[in-house]
Amino acid sequence: MYANSNSQILTDYSALVIELFHVVDSCKWESLTDVFHSNIIYERPGYNAFVGIERLLKFYQMERVIASGKHYIEHITIDGSYGACWGRFIGVSKEACQIDELFADVYSFEKGKIKTRKTHFFRPAV
Repeated sequence: MYANSNSQILTDYSALVIELFHVVDSCKWESLTDVFHSNIIYERPGYNAFVGIERLLKFYQMERVIASGKHYIEHITIDGSYGACWGRFIGVSKEACQIDELFADVYSFEKGKIKTRKTHFFRPAV
């Protein structure tokens, strides 16, 4: 269960994942604390793990290479305090390059928030 920025209590972790992408796509960085645990660990290709909400906020506010865009979720699956989703992100980088990226996320949840997040991209790497 978690309280979103409207003080609404939600118990469905799939709704929490949907809220995460709404917050990110809207660039409402202050609302990230509504969805992420204060001790979040976020692993993302090309970066060292982001540990703690302050580090995650710094990434989104200052380091993220994306200027704008939207996540299109194909599916969300939840099993107890774990979940996953996959879909496509379409947007524009800060260097005005088009982005069209397939992604998958895996999550763990604790105390009604996302405690861990690991993002995967679908492209050749090895």
